[in-house]
Amino acid sequence: MPGSANLNIMMKAARKAGRSLVKDFREVENLQVSMKGAGDFVSRADIAAENILKEELLGARPTYGWLAEEGGEIEGKDPTRRWIVDPLDGTTNFLHGLPHWAVSIALEHKGEIVAGVVFDAAKDEMFYAERGEGAWLNDSLRLRVSGRHRMIESIFATGLPFGGRADLPETLQDLARLLPATAGVRRFGAASLDLAYVAAGRYEGYWERGLQPWDVAAGLLIAKEAGALVEPVNPDGNMVEDGEAIVANEPIFSQFAKVIRKG
Repeated sequence: MPGSANLNIMMKAARKAGRSLVKDFREVENLQVSMKGAGDFVSRADIAAENILKEELLGARPTYGWLAEEGGEIEGKDPTRRWIVDPLDGTTNFLHGLPHWAVSIALEHKGEIVAGVVFDAAKDEMFYAERGEGAWLNDSLRLRVSGRHRMIESIFATGLPFGGRADLPETLQDLARLLPATAGVRRFGAASLDLAYVAAGRYEGYWERGLQPWDVAAGLLIAKEAGALVEPVNPDGNMVEDGEAIVANEPIFSQFAKVIRKG
């Protein structure tokens, strides 16, 4: 699908960063004997990918702002537009040699996400969307959410707290309510890809709390443009700013949201 000039810039940048990460990913297995060494290497790979994205995106649009995981925030001369970037979503997977991670790029205009790209470089899957133009995979596959309408036939994705995070009890309560009513819950470790998979009909729904804007900005637009209903866990909240979301196809959204919001 031909897209806008900005979308083409985003896709080109994602592919360039993705090639760098794939090259580094091939070296990860050789570093597994040293946890510290592998972690340092992945940090360098992450930063190198972010530098590529910054060069490509700000080189093409030097007046835009910038928000990214490693490089922080840069205010642009154009206060209405901002890149929101995660150069390596799924860092822990990358560190362990698991081929499930992505480059995520969103473009924000006047507080709204207007374009998003999630590139799974290990599998060469490029998910992308522009507001009002639908969601797509690679060159020509239009994305549609799943048509399943029964919770018991549906699978959902989420993130699970790790490293002593305070939201573990809340997540365990979510799972206790949700698991008996579904065909399963998956935790694959990359929020951007969870959202892209909802868009592609691979999951029926997704929820998570405690995320950062760069984790979800692109994926939320892609899911929405594929037909998903997208709301904050707190109905009065802001998904990107608060880092929380409930996402599902329309037939099961209300039932799914009711289960999650019981907490």
